[in-house]
Amino acid sequence: MSQSSPSSSSPSAPQVLPVLRVAVLGAGTVGTEVLRLISQQGEDLAHRIGARLDVVGVAVRDTTLDRGEHVPAALLTTDPSALVREADLVIEVMGGIEPARSLLLEAMSHGASVVTANKALLAQDGSSLYEAADTHGVDLYFEAAVAGAIPLVRPVRESLAGDRIQRVLGIVNGTTNYILDAMTRSGASFEEALATAQELGYAEADPTADVQGHDAAAKASILASLAFHSRVRLSDVHCEGITDVSAQDIAASARMGRTIKLLSIVERVQDESGERISARVYPALIPDGHPLASVSEAYNAVFIEADAAGSLMFYGQGAGGAPTASAILGDVVSAASQRVRGGVGPRESRYAELDLIPLDDLRNAFYISLTVQDRPGVLAEIAGTLSGYGISISTIHQELLDQQDDGGEQALAHIGISTHRALESAMTSSLDVFSSTSTVLSIDSVLRIEGE
Repeated sequence: MSQSSPSSSSPSAPQVLPVLRVAVLGAGTVGTEVLRLISQQGEDLAHRIGARLDVVGVAVRDTTLDRGEHVPAALLTTDPSALVREADLVIEVMGGIEPARSLLLEAMSHGASVVTANKALLAQDGSSLYEAADTHGVDLYFEAAVAGAIPLVRPVRESLAGDRIQRVLGIVNGTTNYILDAMTRSGASFEEALATAQELGYAEADPTADVQGHDAAAKASILASLAFHSRVRLSDVHCEGITDVSAQDIAASARMGRTIKLLSIVERVQDESGERISARVYPALIPDGHPLASVSEAYNAVFIEADAAGSLMFYGQGAGGAPTASAILGDVVSAASQRVRGGVGPRESRYAELDLIPLDDLRNAFYISLTVQDRPGVLAEIAGTLSGYGISISTIHQELLDQQDDGGEQALAHIGISTHRALESAMTSSLDVFSSTSTVLSIDSVLRIEGE
């Protein structure tokens, strides 16, 4: 009788997985959550990747602070340069341009792949990071840089790689959406809504990057670069914030059946000059029936319009420690898995190199709010100015104001005008005329109308 060999009857030996050394730059809210997830999900992550993640250090400015059980003091270092040189994978959540850029370039030069949430760096100088990744044969992942937990980068650069994206439109900044939503629900002023957002932790002590639109513009730069296979830098994005949006604007938009949202818009534009691309951020009025109008509080939502896939919508939490850490860990799994297999992930695609269209060459519908003298012929004068620049009026709302002008003799009125689509340059010229006439005492607001 034959006997089975010992190896066939004995239990299989446990699989020995390779180890990847991980360096983390930054241990703030997001960095701490990343370390917690790595600690708590270590076994699952190891099997998904095919390697174990060994956090070899965490770079911080102050090693004396107690950062909780998932950030052991023994891992803390104030020498990030030495840390990245010994890592296989670097997770950057420190933010800012420098020293983040230098550290990531150094990490890649020593063979480490990079996962970053640094939208400002990618928008301002992503080219140097892409080129370093190509030169050294490593990966650069940045899902968390655009919309927190919402999977957006991967769908655009991978899932839709075989399609032709025409437009990306969305709300990509939770702070501004919370403020505008609070103003809409309560009638609060911008200052009051901002103060509430800061009390609740939705806005930073210095909210400039959010309320001036810079954060959303950085994300628009990244999305445009991915969607249109062209390098679009932060300086290429037209940017307007929400600081000038007033309670009066909110009330006017409600009267018209619209809602004001800070929108990031990147799109292809076909005109007599050929195909170009636009990237812009500004507050705009959208119809109450539009899906983006119902996006409340600090949530984000993004529409993608593609030739074959049609319209796609992505919705979820766009910021916060745990949601952002979730997106980072997804990138960590991808980058680490590529390293185990000996390959690399998606590279920068910029073959198209489409030109940017100046804002003046775009056509938009507008809402303008004016304070004027209340006398016969004023409406005709305003309409005539707009008509002279090829702008047709859609609706007019006039309201008599209680106060008189500085001379105390002439009553004042407020006029709200919505227009059909017209050249941005034409609207600029019309506003210049209004600014120089005695009939129009002030231009209170100028907002675009989108989603119609």
